[in-house]
Order: sequence, then C-alpha cells, then structure tokens
Amino acid sequence: MPDLKLPMRFSLISALASMFMAISGCAAPYSKNTAFNAASYPGIDPVLGESLYPDEAAIAEEIADAIEQSIRKQYASGNALRDAHPKAHGCVRAEFHVLPTLPDKLAKGVFIPGKTYQAWIRFSNASPDAAKADIKRDARGMAIKLLAVPGEKIIGGEAATQDFIMINHPVFFANEPGRYRSLIQDTNSGSFFKKLHIPFALGAKGTMIALSLNTRISNPLQARYWSMVPYQLGLGADRQAVKYSARACSAERDPMPDHPGHNFLRDALKNSLKKKDACMEFLVQPRTSNTLLVEDSMTEWKEADAPFYPVASIRIPEQVFDTPEQNKFCENLSFTPWHSLPEHKPLGAVNRLRKVIYEQVSRVRHEMNAAKRQEPW
Repeated sequence: MPDLKLPMRFSLISALASMFMAISGCAAPYSKNTAFNAASYPGIDPVLGESLYPDEAAIAEEIADAIEQSIRKQYASGNALRDAHPKAHGCVRAEFHVLPTLPDKLAKGVFIPGKTYQAWIRFSNASPDAAKADIKRDARGMAIKLLAVPGEKIIGGEAATQDFIMINHPVFFANEPGRYRSLIQDTNSGSFFKKLHIPFALGAKGTMIALSLNTRISNPLQARYWSMVPYQLGLGADRQAVKYSARACSAERDPMPDHPGHNFLRDALKNSLKKKDACMEFLVQPRTSNTLLVEDSMTEWKEADAPFYPVASIRIPEQVFDTPEQNKFCENLSFTPWHSLPEHKPLGAVNRLRKVIYEQVSRVRHEMNAAKRQEPW
C-alpha cells in the first residue's frame, strides 16, 4: 500500500531546497541574465581537491535568474524578504575573542592570537516561510559578521567584514550542481508527479539528510552549528581545508516549553540575554586526510578522524535587541561566505554556486526595498 505521508515529506524536502543556497519554492520561468560574467565565477584550487562540475557556472546563473524572478513575483507589492532564512530570531551584538595562544597551523587570517573583534550574529530559521511557527521542525542558522577586519576581501569593494555562515547540521543534502538544478526544477513544478520525483533528484542519501535536517531546538544559544561545507585556511604552501563549528560553552539546555508561542525562539533569546551574557565557542576542524573531500558536502568529517579545535570564544553580552530599529538593521544585513579574506576562501561547488546566487539575490532584494547595500563598520 502506498505511503500517504510521502507527499508531505517531499514537500518538506522541497522547502529545504531553499535553505542553504537561497532557492525559492515559487515557480518562475527561466530568463537569461545578460549581465552575468562567466569570467567572474570562482576559480578552483586543485591542490586542495577542488574540481569544476560540467556547466557549473551556467547552472549557477540559471538558478540565480530563477530566484530573482521568484522574488520579483512573490514580493511585487510588499517588502522583499530573504529567500532562505527569512525569519530571524534576532540580530545580537557580540564579541569574538581569539584565544591567546594557537598552533601556527590555525593562527591564520582573522585568527590572530589574542585579537578581539566586535561582531553581529543573526539567528534564524531556514524555511522560506517567514510565518512558520518555531515549534515546527526546521533547520536553524547562525551567521556571524566580524567587524573592522583589515585586508583586501575576495569580493572587491566590500567593507572590512568577515562572515561565517553555519547551520545546526554537519552536512548538506546535495553535491552536484546538475543534481541540484534537477531538484529545483522538480520543486518549482506545479506537477504532483514532478514533486514525487524529488527523492530521485536527491538520491537516497540526500533524501535522508534532508529529512534529518528538520529538528526542534529550545534556544538558539544552546544549539550546535556547523559550516557544512569546507573553507580554506591560510595562504600559499601552508593553506589547508577546514570546516567550522560553534557551540555553547555550557551543556545546559532549556526544556521545550509546554505551550510554545509562534515565535518562542525569539522569546528564548530575549529572555536569556535579559538575564546574563551568553558564551559560545568557535571551532576549526582541519582536514587530516585527502580522503575527506572538499567537493563532498554530503559526507561528515568525523571528529574521531578530524578533531575540532577551539580558536575563539564568543561573548554575547546581556542586551535588549528586539527593537524596531535593530530589527530593520537586521533585515538589511547581508551575509555571504564570500564576505571574506582570501585566507578563508570558500571551497567546493556549493560555495561556488552561493557566490553567484547570494550576490544576485541580495542586489535584487535591496533594490526592491529601496535599501542601500552596505556593510557595517
């Protein structure tokens, strides 16, 4: 007998398609973006194991154009929200304290021993539905923006910031751009049978990962977050591939509320920071073997094989953040892993696609909202 729950589960997977690369679930016809410059597509580092997939740059362009049309259609008469992670639990001020001593192999880029950066951190739900209740299963995001970071950035003309983007799950559900495009085509289709094809586009492993991304948390400050995909650390012959993670300093966990409000994660964040400072650790996981592939975002780098090392503590001071002014500021912030020093260059196909997609989506959203695109200092 067929499983009548399957369509429900596959619609959940469809929503997750927008989680990490800002893909909208709205149908949109394809239109050529004549402004796209293939020469600006990120180059690869074969020494660290990067390799281009067939037609990768063109696929990134197709996806970005489809998203733009979706945004323009969905928000034609209102404020244009983010495609992915539109629901913020809050943007909070923080201090990023690099540890006073670090091994030479980790003391690269922003990880200057003893250095302190002021920062903004945005906690969010991944679902493209900004009205979704927090108690419903979802992936959760933590995006960190370090301020006053000197040095030339990968994206020319960007301000002195460094972004780290993480999700509360260690792996992503797709590797290949072509497979991901198929998933988006199935997701955007109005055909019920096309949507039934979603697990075939994902494959068995991708389907299981997508389903496992949906969890409940009781407090954004107490979840653990991972970069999911790898990044470069360092320059020249000493450069290496790493992943990032952030976790609470304490093992204390709030119980799930008996009668959670629609936005109870925002309330939990407010209540926590009304009482005391919060503390988190930022960790780096160096790759220990070439069998840990930078182009495979679906396979976890097991900590038993590649340990995480603390490189910084994050202090989120006691504060009131839920104000109209700060919420507007939060909405206008842009986060991308390509707000980065070359020492922290994003690696792998997922990150390369994100460069094209994030830039175009951010430009369109700010244009529609008549908001200036600028980085805080």
